[in-house]
Amino acid sequence: MNTLGMIAIVIDDYDVAISHFVNDLGFTLIEDKVMSPEKRWVVVAPSKEGARILLAKAANDQQRSAIGNSTGGRVGFFMYTTNFTETYESYSSRGIEFIESPRQEEYGQVVVFKDKYGNKWDLIEQK
Repeated sequence: MNTLGMIAIVIDDYDVAISHFVNDLGFTLIEDKVMSPEKRWVVVAPSKEGARILLAKAANDQQRSAIGNSTGGRVGFFMYTTNFTETYESYSSRGIEFIESPRQEEYGQVVVFKDKYGNKWDLIEQK
């Protein structure tokens, strides 16, 4: 059996990214380990189950150009919730930018939001 354990999101500052994912999006900081003066191993996750996110600080111009554009402007990340209204209201109160109004699809309720870096996420409560 194979599972997806982690994905990387390119960021510009570790502490700012940790604050955003933990305080604004409600993730848990799983690990924050100094690897060198310039590099840390920072892992966050929305829950104990599912994939984790490595917050990877851009180390060069090519990587910096990918900040907020990991998927070429498409929705690239999918956050599942068991309480859409509560999560939507919580994110709204914390200043998370939604780029549309919530909508009902055949698979459930969904809305697109952007993280601090501009990456697009679907917030989904499945039927």
